[in-house]
Amino acid sequence: MDPAGARGSVGPARRRHGRSVTPVSIAVRALTVLYDADCSLCVHLRSWLLRQPKLVPLRFVAAGSAAARRGYPQLDHARTMREITVIGDRGQVYTGQAAWIVCLWALAEHRPKAHWLATPAGAPFVRVTMLAAAKYREMTGAGTGAAPCDDRCSAPG
Repeated sequence: MDPAGARGSVGPARRRHGRSVTPVSIAVRALTVLYDADCSLCVHLRSWLLRQPKLVPLRFVAAGSAAARRGYPQLDHARTMREITVIGDRGQVYTGQAAWIVCLWALAEHRPKAHWLATPAGAPFVRVTMLAAAKYREMTGAGTGAAPCDDRCSAPG
């Protein structure tokens, strides 16, 4: 698999019944991003992604929505509310760190950065970014079904 998760593969070449089996590579031509429409951070990142020049088209569907459930019945939709999920046009599913990286990989100006983030040197940056996003979502109640911010975001009095 390409470091940015841009190509799916059935696995490394191997011998089966005395014959060499070559892996099949599937190019990603479009991506669907499932995002939490009730999370201000997720909505902000969606808006940012929409404004970027793209090499691969991005489509956005609210996670847990009827459209998401209808289009991707095989997914755990409760999980998609807690973790970013990106689906390739041929059924590839990216979650967590791979999902963040594949979103950047789809952008014209950020593909080289996505390739770097997919390396061992870049992995700590992805991990820290995801932890910060998760902490923000936890503080605002995103992905829990609670009202955004509840009473935890009020200004100290």
